[in-house]
Amino acid sequence: MSQLKVAEKNVVAETKRAPSAFVPPLQRTQGQPPPIAANGGLSYMSFDRQGDAGTAKALEDALTQIAEGESQRVIDMIAHAPPGPIETRWGFGFRDYDECLAHIRASGITAPQGGLALPLPYTVYERPTYAVVSSNAVWRDPARADVAEILRKNEKDNLRRDLYFPQVLRDARRIGEYYPGLSPASPQSMDRLGVSLAHLESTCSNFYDSAEVERVFYPEIEKLLLEFFPGATDALVYNHDVFDKDYAGDRREDQDNKNPGVNGRYANIVHNDLNDNSGRVRCRELLTKNLRNFGRTQHYTEQQADRKMSRRFMSINLAKPMETVEQFPFVLCAWPSFADQPYITNYRIYDDRVGETTRFTYRPGHEWYWIPQQKPTEVSMLKCYDSVTDGSVSRWSFHTACIDPTAPADARCRKNIVVRSFVFF
Repeated sequence: MSQLKVAEKNVVAETKRAPSAFVPPLQRTQGQPPPIAANGGLSYMSFDRQGDAGTAKALEDALTQIAEGESQRVIDMIAHAPPGPIETRWGFGFRDYDECLAHIRASGITAPQGGLALPLPYTVYERPTYAVVSSNAVWRDPARADVAEILRKNEKDNLRRDLYFPQVLRDARRIGEYYPGLSPASPQSMDRLGVSLAHLESTCSNFYDSAEVERVFYPEIEKLLLEFFPGATDALVYNHDVFDKDYAGDRREDQDNKNPGVNGRYANIVHNDLNDNSGRVRCRELLTKNLRNFGRTQHYTEQQADRKMSRRFMSINLAKPMETVEQFPFVLCAWPSFADQPYITNYRIYDDRVGETTRFTYRPGHEWYWIPQQKPTEVSMLKCYDSVTDGSVSRWSFHTACIDPTAPADARCRKNIVVRSFVFF
């Protein structure tokens, strides 16, 4: 029996399971093309086996896709392409940042005032992808070491399917210049573009102390959201991440004690945290199970959650610097520039659930924004999900981090906190 067949057989071994699975209705924005996803876009909750929330099926599909070899063919295409730009169906991409930046400068690509022309990393693999999270039992199970080895190689190969493409960033503070009458610090900006700005004078003194963040910062953000969005009836901040590449203290996460640790890696791929399925699943599991909820404990029954989710709700990520951002700024893309583009589903496989995030391929018309020298009182807001599907509002933004080529060589790397929330109407 081949290593892959053994792996597929072992992958159905019992792990810690959820008691039941909520299967979200398959929803798409009016006019949006079908997503690039497994199983026709159905949530893996549809493949629940004795309370496993579809995790066994997801692992099987991941192994099958690896065996098919398309991922390796994309990697080989990039590796064996002649030196210089690589022609893709979306335009010319580059293997590394410096090569793409040299192209931008040689081509005379310019940005409007306050803006910046620079390379951004996109996937060129137009198929669903799979990532097994670090807490998954497969990594620690000696009986499934063969599975872990196959998956580990696939994880390492993920970045080998990305290329850098030239893009222009606009200054988010100047959104009103591009959309007359639209203030970036308004709910209308969020509805139209999926991005907005807010002001916050936080009283949190130590963002590395997860207990203080939960006690002080979470309520501040919930108050901000309720004031920012007219008609909002409830806001729930449910977790956070701290980013600091140069942090010298203990970085370890402790999920049991609601401590995410300190992240030294900045997201270096164009992506969004949720999609049509996971926006609903994540909300439901917070309301009814408090699954990975760092915030206020929720006590909703299934029926109460149904009623709450029958009205509009949104997922909003908010990023606040601890000091003025000098390097590795956070950048956001406006909804109208990719509303007609299919997203590529990335499945995150836990022991008890299958999360869904999204990735996107490059388009020259993507409308990117940044906040130059973002101050500690400036909070950038991006939409990760909106339950409204009729096309009247943005469904989400996508985002990444970038290297600012105009920053001095000794510029400090970004130190900020990102909180995730749901807002209900």
